[in-house]
Amino acid sequence: MQNRRKAIEELKNSIDKDKLPLHVAIIMDGNGRWTKQRFMPRSAGHKEGMERVKEIVESASNIGVKYLSLYAFSTENWKRPKEEIDGLMKLLVYYLRVELNNLNKNNIKINTLGDISKLPVGPRREVEKAVELTKNNNKMVLNIALNYGGRNEILKGIKSILNDIEKGKINIEDLDESVFSDYLYTSGQPDPDLLIRPSGELRLSNFLLYQIAYTEFWFSNIYWPDFREEHFLKAIIDYQKRERRFGGI
Repeated sequence: MQNRRKAIEELKNSIDKDKLPLHVAIIMDGNGRWTKQRFMPRSAGHKEGMERVKEIVESASNIGVKYLSLYAFSTENWKRPKEEIDGLMKLLVYYLRVELNNLNKNNIKINTLGDISKLPVGPRREVEKAVELTKNNNKMVLNIALNYGGRNEILKGIKSILNDIEKGKINIEDLDESVFSDYLYTSGQPDPDLLIRPSGELRLSNFLLYQIAYTEFWFSNIYWPDFREEHFLKAIIDYQKRERRFGGI
């Protein structure tokens, strides 16, 4: 344990605080395969994955990341067995109840990405309570993607724009990338600088499709329940070694 803490401190010291990604997005993946390797129920993987959420949120906040987006539950995840969905919702409620005061104390603002109106009443109320309690915090924004789908987000934005054009709130000639971004769940936030996906999968899974046009990707074969602070810090360090040209030379 002592050697691990020493290694983590060395990684922290290697980070250039002037080149931190403002916004880090993470696709938390691999809970099921983690449990399958250990002949454990899938719920055990989700529970262990929640421990990693606490660890990575704390690490991101401590090093100075301003926005952290976690893909918690997609629009496609409703296809999973009801027992697993119920377990995920219970874990969400548990996390918010246990961690909310700590998050608030650490000046972290909770924000949601996705249509939370479709969540069961209990979990939805817990999420709304967390958002309301932390709305004035400004150290870091923690985006929790719940019932989120990138394509749905874009369609929702288009429908809202058409509605506002019809009502005369905006002119079609004024529509540009900046205006369109204001109709997304991430309105007012910078696009992700870095997208992390553990588990060995090399796809986006319908996450932040519009926002990641120039995002740097960092993939790992480590399953999310094994994704620790040191892996997160290594991703940040690797990001800082890259040259971002945004289509230029």
